[in-house]
Amino acid sequence: MKKIVALFLFFSVLGLKAQYGSINAILDELEERRGVNKNLKNVSIDNVKFVLIKEFDDHTERNFIVIKGKQATYVEVFDDKQTGQSTSNVFSGDIVRSKNEIISLRADKLEGKKIPIALTKTFLMTKQKKILYLIDINTQERWIEEGSINKK
Repeated sequence: MKKIVALFLFFSVLGLKAQYGSINAILDELEERRGVNKNLKNVSIDNVKFVLIKEFDDHTERNFIVIKGKQATYVEVFDDKQTGQSTSNVFSGDIVRSKNEIISLRADKLEGKKIPIALTKTFLMTKQKKILYLIDINTQERWIEEGSINKK
């Protein structure tokens, strides 16, 4: 009888450990979907370009963020669908990356000239399915790393 109880306990412990592993994997995937990553401290964003494309009825907006060290360039390109003309704004400034993977962009120059009110953006950096994203905290827009777009 003791052997049967011991055998039952042994297999139930193995079953719990297997369930813990699968539950842990599910929780990791859910955290990844919500943008909660704890292991991005070693991910370098130096020389990385992020892209956001928005389609509207009359125009297309293409936005780029290029990060080089602590400096950043923010580019807005507007493509008019009726005339085919493109206009752009090039902002430059700096970024700060916190311990919690929050990235703050402050662009205080427009095409090399100081502007009175700096353009600011705050992002949460996340990685989903080996693709690096910046999620705008205010608008929930997802900026994707350009290198991952070119891989597809």
